[in-house]
Amino acid sequence: MSQPDTLVAQTRLTLERIARDFSPAVFASSLAAEDMVLTDLILKARLPIGIFSLETGRLHPETLAMLDQVKERYSYEIALYRPQPEAVDAYVAAHGLNGFYDSVELRRECCRIRKVEPLSRALFGNKAWVTGQRRAQSSTRSSLLVEEDDPAHFMTKFNPLADWSEQDIWDYIRANNVPYNELHDQGYPSIGCAPCTRAIQPGEDVRAGRWWWENPESKECGLHLVDGKLIRIKSVAA
Repeated sequence: MSQPDTLVAQTRLTLERIARDFSPAVFASSLAAEDMVLTDLILKARLPIGIFSLETGRLHPETLAMLDQVKERYSYEIALYRPQPEAVDAYVAAHGLNGFYDSVELRRECCRIRKVEPLSRALFGNKAWVTGQRRAQSSTRSSLLVEEDDPAHFMTKFNPLADWSEQDIWDYIRANNVPYNELHDQGYPSIGCAPCTRAIQPGEDVRAGRWWWENPESKECGLHLVDGKLIRIKSVAA
């Protein structure tokens, strides 16, 4: 078995174990390349792992178009979780629509309203959640584990693609004709909200286009943070 085949087989086993031993479980999809790989693996195997996405209200049209592509390709409708309108209105009234450019604190508050709070609702009642995070994505994810304890949400968190490289992701997408966000062909290896994401230059880190005006150490939205620290408190991996 080649290295890519081994990775795929290991990931399938991880997903099967999640479905078997951690039900109910959900997969938080950003609709980016990594998440489309997991979507393909979950839905082709008909695993009982729900898939949801955080519709922040600031996503690219190309990202939103992926929802229809998933529905057409897999006959599956991804559940959407949106921010509380009153919280968005209060933030905009106090700081302006794009106040997140003014400081890391204001940017994280915007992420909290548009992503972190909806995530809590999406995860509620589940035993585990699955992400598309990979170690190779950034310095903040270099110690990522496949299986972790998530004390913030009182559940287990899985990163089945932790060992995958960028090349592994695209090899799988091409080999399996997996639909993907067309922004990836326009220099966007990592895609978040439209005003917080730009295309990168050759040689830049794959997440250099995310919150490009900040230092690399601050480039997390809070979905994987507790009190400013990455949620990797305790490994529960075998």
